[in-house]
Amino acid sequence: MDGLCMSRRKVAAVALVVLWGLVIHVGEPFDSMGTGSPLWRKTGLIGAPTRAVVCVVAGISLLILGWLHRLLFCPLELLRSPDDVGYIAEDGRSRAQAANEVRRRRKIGELPPIYPNGWYRVMDSHMLQVGEVKNATVLGEQVAVFRGDNGKAYVVDAYCPHLGANLGVGGRVVGDCIECPFHGWQFRGEDGKCVKIPYAEKVPEFAKVRRWTSCDVNGQILVWFHCDGLEPTWNVPEQQEITRGDWVYRGRTEHFINAHIEEIPENAADIAHLAHLHTPGIVSGVDLRYTNSKTWEFIRHDWKVKWEPESDPNSHCSRMLVKHSLTVFGRHWPLMDIDVVARQVGPGVVFLLFEHSFFGKGVIMHCVTPLEPLLQCVSHTIFYQANVPPLVPKFILRAECIQFERDVMIWNNKKYISKPLLVKEDSAIQKHRRWFSQFYSPGSPRLAYQRDTLDF
Repeated sequence: MDGLCMSRRKVAAVALVVLWGLVIHVGEPFDSMGTGSPLWRKTGLIGAPTRAVVCVVAGISLLILGWLHRLLFCPLELLRSPDDVGYIAEDGRSRAQAANEVRRRRKIGELPPIYPNGWYRVMDSHMLQVGEVKNATVLGEQVAVFRGDNGKAYVVDAYCPHLGANLGVGGRVVGDCIECPFHGWQFRGEDGKCVKIPYAEKVPEFAKVRRWTSCDVNGQILVWFHCDGLEPTWNVPEQQEITRGDWVYRGRTEHFINAHIEEIPENAADIAHLAHLHTPGIVSGVDLRYTNSKTWEFIRHDWKVKWEPESDPNSHCSRMLVKHSLTVFGRHWPLMDIDVVARQVGPGVVFLLFEHSFFGKGVIMHCVTPLEPLLQCVSHTIFYQANVPPLVPKFILRAECIQFERDVMIWNNKKYISKPLLVKEDSAIQKHRRWFSQFYSPGSPRLAYQRDTLDF
């Protein structure tokens, strides 16, 4: 889908150039009647001002057509920077300055271990073509992600054990191996073993780079992390509709959140926050200072939610059942009734399954990946029925993004409280924390405090 949109944009650009060439030459002699006078002269459309107006109108028309094409057919991609969302910039400060001040002054709290055991998204599959190498950050580590000539994706530690060059920056794919840009050492993606040193007679048996257990499923490349080096105890389930092509890629969003990873999925069990934070209509925006403005009181979202952990053998999973409805001027709009099943698989992957009687079915892959102890990359990637107009899933993704960014403003500024003051109606929060604790081991890394810095 990305390639198709790109090719169409190129065609539009070429068409604009050709049109410009025709317009600027309308004053030259050419006449299908053979009279020697310009065709445009006969119609009275002559002179530089006219040519300029025609060119401007044509250019604007093409831009409008391009915008409409992107709106109606191309995937929606909203990629926020770490300072874009969740901070209030006042007194002439930039958003970056406001974000840095919040990070510096905020109380952290008594945190759980920073990296739970589980599967984590590195990138979407379509972002890595055959023969391509990319550098990425996962769980405080630099990794090189590459797709071999066999089409399989591999993830290895980024730093070459020889002299420390970054394999993901300038490295290249050779068969199913990645070649170091510094001295040409080649490491096999399957096991990380060095198979070639161009200037050496023999490759030492111990010459290898760490290989991360990974999978390429549901249009995403994920890696497995366990603090004790144990192999996966569960797999990310395959969404058959994506594999078969019944559901197609319609876009993604990406956010960076300054919080502990556990605080993000805990929202599923925090049922009370939905009625307060997410009831105002999406038209009221994401800045919490204005979401409850009386201007937009006529439109309200209503939520009915239930969260429960699953039993063995899927005790690593939980479910949140959501029923959404919309009221406008106090009247219920049945067309906007949507049922969502949010199934969390481990600490970092959630399937948001949508079903609507008129708009069809689809899924948003909600993935949380720790980049650093208190910096999470959260992506929402949507796949939807191929026979449903792209505008429908793009609207759903945009609405999800607005609601999510309201949470971001909370997460970026809050303190983690290990022993929160809860009432009876908050019982699911404590239940969720007990469920989530299974992803920690005695050896799970923790954040260590120093006087002026944070080490891990």
